[in-house]
Amino acid sequence: MNFHLFADRSGKKSLTRTLLRTCIFLLSITLIPTIYSIIVSRIHTQQYSRIISNVSTANQINRMVKVDVPAELWEIICGKKTIAQGRLYVMLNEITDGLDGMLSKSHSAKSREILEVAKRANTTLRRNVDKLIDQMQQGSSVTQNEASLDEIRTITDLFSDIMQDFVVSEIESAEKTNESINNTSVILTVLQLTITILAGLISINSFITVSSAVRKPISDMEKLSTKIANGDLGARIDIPQVEELDGLAENLNTMTAQISLLIQKNMEEQRNFQKAEMKALQAQITPHFLYNTFDTIVWLAEEERNDDVVKITKAFSEFLRISLSRGHEWITIQQELDHIKNYLTIQKIRYADILRYTIDADETLVNLKMIKLVLQPLVENAIYHGIKNRRGRGELNVTVCYADEKKTKIHFSVRDNGAGFTEERLRTVRNELVTGSADSEKLSSVYGLYNVNKKLKLYYGEQTDGLVIESEPGKGSCISFVIPAAMSEV
Repeated sequence: MNFHLFADRSGKKSLTRTLLRTCIFLLSITLIPTIYSIIVSRIHTQQYSRIISNVSTANQINRMVKVDVPAELWEIICGKKTIAQGRLYVMLNEITDGLDGMLSKSHSAKSREILEVAKRANTTLRRNVDKLIDQMQQGSSVTQNEASLDEIRTITDLFSDIMQDFVVSEIESAEKTNESINNTSVILTVLQLTITILAGLISINSFITVSSAVRKPISDMEKLSTKIANGDLGARIDIPQVEELDGLAENLNTMTAQISLLIQKNMEEQRNFQKAEMKALQAQITPHFLYNTFDTIVWLAEEERNDDVVKITKAFSEFLRISLSRGHEWITIQQELDHIKNYLTIQKIRYADILRYTIDADETLVNLKMIKLVLQPLVENAIYHGIKNRRGRGELNVTVCYADEKKTKIHFSVRDNGAGFTEERLRTVRNELVTGSADSEKLSSVYGLYNVNKKLKLYYGEQTDGLVIESEPGKGSCISFVIPAAMSEV
């Protein structure tokens, strides 16, 4: 029997239905010998029960007819018992009932024939017993009674012979039943062997059918995954039209398309990020900042403040060196702090009367690494949008410390006592940091903050919440962020 894959109305093949059909068929043919064995066994058991019951009843009747009835009649003849005291007619009734019962149970024609003869012999026996009893009641002599009893014994001997024939007939029936059992055993053996071979063939056929239906789609999927691994994101797999595998094939095609799309987006993101990096670097070293720094150096030289000239020149040189840092994206926290120190040194000389700053850093973490150039834009923002817009001396504080007791995160903050943000402006700035803009130039004064926030998100992902801005109008602002220490270790 050849099992093909089942197909639904849409033409899709189904492994589940094929396997279910195979299982049902195997289960069905496996049940055949069991059901056959139960039925035949039941029939043979009933036959044996009838034969045993008949043989047992025949022996009991035979004993009553040959022994008990003559003995009972002799005691009545001798005067030891009266008819009323004895069990003569009870036994005769039991013999009649036993013969009727055996006749109803016996299915053998020969046995039924013998039983019919036995019933006639029983009728003769009963008639002769009745005759003897009537004779005794009429006062017959002992000699006459003994003669009648001898006739009865002759009948009982004949009856006994008939019962022996019946027992032999039943034994022959038992032999036939036994022969039937042996034949059944042979049939069952052949049937089970046939079913085993058939089940094996069906199982092999189902295995080959299902295997061939699965092998090619799986092989195609494996080839597809190899192509994807080798960078061929344009590869696709044909839908195998197998119900259980169609979804997987479609998902693989969808996944490949999504990966291709994500890579394109990522490449675009990287290009945008590189552009943002260049703009950030340009924003940090703007011509305006360069001109002001050079003007300050010239002015100090004209004033013959040579120590300040050397100091600002060194600071500017170190500022440029760390900004470029040979193209490396990661620098130590100490280098990042030195970068803002150089920047603040230049600004301090320019704004000596309005700027005072402090840098507090935990000495145990300054050798850990971080992504570069994220503090300077925050410091610059604090000076130009906070301290310059207030009256009197401005104060700026940069703090670096562990954010938790387990020292798994590092907290950075830039705090100033400048003009601060109004509630509306603070809400706008926070929104721009989160949503950004299709054109980054439209981010106006928060471009530096937006760039730092985006940079933190790109490099640290979900391990940072980005920039957190707190501010009160007229009291200043605090911009902070947290990065993981584990990623920052040298």
